[in-house]
Amino acid sequence: MEMGSSPRTVEEIFKDYSGRRASILRALTYDVDEFYGICDPEKDNLCLYGHPNESWEVTLPAEQVPPELPEPALGINFARDGMNRKDWLSLVAVHSDCWLLSVAFYLGAQLNHNERKRLFSMINDMPTVFEVVAERKPLKDKPSAAESGSKAKGSTKRSSDGQVKSIQKAAADESSEDEEDEHGDTQCGSCGGNYNADEFWIGCDICERWYHGKCVRITPAKAESIKHYKCPSCSIKRGRA
Repeated sequence: MEMGSSPRTVEEIFKDYSGRRASILRALTYDVDEFYGICDPEKDNLCLYGHPNESWEVTLPAEQVPPELPEPALGINFARDGMNRKDWLSLVAVHSDCWLLSVAFYLGAQLNHNERKRLFSMINDMPTVFEVVAERKPLKDKPSAAESGSKAKGSTKRSSDGQVKSIQKAAADESSEDEEDEHGDTQCGSCGGNYNADEFWIGCDICERWYHGKCVRITPAKAESIKHYKCPSCSIKRGRA
């Protein structure tokens, strides 16, 4: 990738960072068994790459010198069998956080002081890969017992008879503080973003993770017709079963 064709604005670089971060998180959480199996210590030096399109790849490092972008940690597979699985995944997560930051600020080399500060602030508002993998920042909070059916936050909710009702703005204003406290640590299972009462969220009835509606392409209107929501990851797992 040439600097001329790389993301240039703070927003473009943050979008690139978010996509790469989401792919790394997928490898270390939802696809962890597949990732663990690929990282065979008997293989050559392997690297974990996260791509902006949210796909991940474990492969040999780039042969080009110098590389087009900063390279991730080399040889992540060698320590796999010599460590506790969770500790090894946490170690990979730490190295991945370093790599994500190095790529972001490599792409932001031409940003000015204020732009770099804004970029770091946007990145710092999201939990690190390590915090998620080590469960210091869980992907979601468990929903309260009162929540049922296709759990949606922010825009819709279900009554006890299963009917979806719109939340009136006045009522939402009164309860927004309580809702923020209750779900303050909830994070999107897709992008890892923190809960915001102004956004539409939906919860998976299988794994009970929460998602931005936009991340799983579910609108408030579409949610009204869904009796039991199943997220993309659970849909894939069910399909394999």
